[in-house]
Amino acid sequence: MFSGIVADTGKIAQVQDRDGGLRLSVLTDRLGMGDVNLGDSIAVNGVCLTVVAIDEKYFTVDVSRETLNCTVGLTTSGAHVNLEKALRLADRLGGHLVSGHVDGVGEVLAFADLGESWKLTVDAPPALAKYIAIKGSITINGVSLTVNDVADTIFNVNLIPHTLTATTLHELRAGTKVNLEIDLIARYVERMLTLSPCETMQTQAKK
Repeated sequence: MFSGIVADTGKIAQVQDRDGGLRLSVLTDRLGMGDVNLGDSIAVNGVCLTVVAIDEKYFTVDVSRETLNCTVGLTTSGAHVNLEKALRLADRLGGHLVSGHVDGVGEVLAFADLGESWKLTVDAPPALAKYIAIKGSITINGVSLTVNDVADTIFNVNLIPHTLTATTLHELRAGTKVNLEIDLIARYVERMLTLSPCETMQTQAKK
């Protein structure tokens, strides 16, 4: 699990074809590799990936073809990416609970300077729109953000200067594709509401 609070912005230093997927070497200055072990999870642009090799400032991950088919931002050498190590039980939860499993790809419609902040407008896939609510949480390229308003499939978030400095979101432009992960709570609430009372009892009995 992650929190959506980006620890560093790294760079994809190398991309290699591997068994239909890709192997990525990612350069990081501030993430800190001292407590990272092989098999640990790191979120790269919101995608939970498993570390297969480590160096002082580099880590390497394998990305399956299935993951590449449902995400963006992981295929280009030189691309900047948001990075976050998996949470420990003692860590502060500064954002919201994030699984690192991208639910869909959205498209930036506008990115406007409001003076004290920036307004980011994103068009989400129709299948995800029902999970997006005003004042609810959403993850964009691994960054935990609060939804300001939503209409049909289009929603807005506001970005403060610190967020723009600490993440790669300042690179977004109209037409840019972004990884979206909806709030876990919204998905579980829908599941509970769609089960009949009998199915709910059966589900609980199996636990």
